[in-house]
Amino acid sequence: MIPVSVMVTGRGTVSTKIKGHYSKGSPSRFSEELRPVVFWNVTYACNLRCEHCYIDAGPGPREGELSRGRLLEVAEEMAELGLPLVIFSGGEPLLKPEFWDIAKLLAERGRPKMALSSNGTLITRSVARKLKELNFSYVGVSLDSLRPEAHDKFRGVQGAFDMTVKGIRNAVAEGVDVGIRTTVTRWNYLEAPNMVDLAASLGASRVSYYLLDSVGRARNIISELPTPSQVKEFVDRVVGKAREYSGRVEIELVRSNFAGIYIADALSKSGEEFQEYLHMISAQGDCGRKTISIYPDGTVRPCQFIDQYVIGDLRRQSLREILSYNNPELVKFIRLYENLRGPKCSSCPFKLICGGGSRGRAEAATGDFWGDDPLCFINPKEVASRWGLA
Repeated sequence: MIPVSVMVTGRGTVSTKIKGHYSKGSPSRFSEELRPVVFWNVTYACNLRCEHCYIDAGPGPREGELSRGRLLEVAEEMAELGLPLVIFSGGEPLLKPEFWDIAKLLAERGRPKMALSSNGTLITRSVARKLKELNFSYVGVSLDSLRPEAHDKFRGVQGAFDMTVKGIRNAVAEGVDVGIRTTVTRWNYLEAPNMVDLAASLGASRVSYYLLDSVGRARNIISELPTPSQVKEFVDRVVGKAREYSGRVEIELVRSNFAGIYIADALSKSGEEFQEYLHMISAQGDCGRKTISIYPDGTVRPCQFIDQYVIGDLRRQSLREILSYNNPELVKFIRLYENLRGPKCSSCPFKLICGGGSRGRAEAATGDFWGDDPLCFINPKEVASRWGLA
């Protein structure tokens, strides 16, 4: 995750509330390799049918989802391990009755902090009030276009846009911090930066942009990936939006760590400052390094954007066993940079920081999971030479 607003202006909103103050001179220490942020996909059930769903969610739960008892045991272990943040996702987590049981347990334990990733359509005033009472740090709501018909098509249900916007308004009205999550594609990259304007008008305080990744159902829409030049144009525009909305709406980029190198290069006035930005980016972590994802059946992945590798199984293991340097599958991703073998990524001087971008996009473009991410638009050796790192 690239904290664009904090990089550009030194000011965050939601992220600062959750993590505390951090900056290029003072990187975040919120999460650690064996104390990661957890993305907990609690169900495969969803009331939408999104074209790009990373988990291939459907209309109902599936056989094999963890039992209520096991879900609560896992939650207890998260509290015991002192994990910093759990983000409930799905599917649509609000369709999982046990979601409220888990949230209540964690609220009583006082840790980890909690957030909700939702399509927003089921967030009534009553739901928003319960989230506020349970001390949820924020709610991230998916909205992919300023045009209702485009969002509805991408999300697979007519009327989804209006229901989502209503959900955002309900959460804001109850005093819940809301962030909008937008998937950036070839068809919306030009309008996507203006999502910050809509967020501000709705009272949302964050926009997180996810570059479309080739995982789950998104493997069927590879043609909708933006081009590298389109990604660069998009990044330039959101940097401008970060300045415009400093302290009001923060902007983050996800699945595009190479963009962080690009922004650091553009902002830096000295080699020392460039290095400070790199340390700040590296501290955020990535798939398997300071983040993990739990699937509804209890399997654990490096993150929700890597489904090819299982790094643990909560049906047979404890979370403590999985979060260990003795777990070779986890270490494979903590040290992912050692496995990169695409000609660009493997020789990149920033591979330890960037982690090679998206493994899903690399596999879709090259046939090799450890290959090059086709959306990386920077010349890393040229950037390194500029700052005396070549």
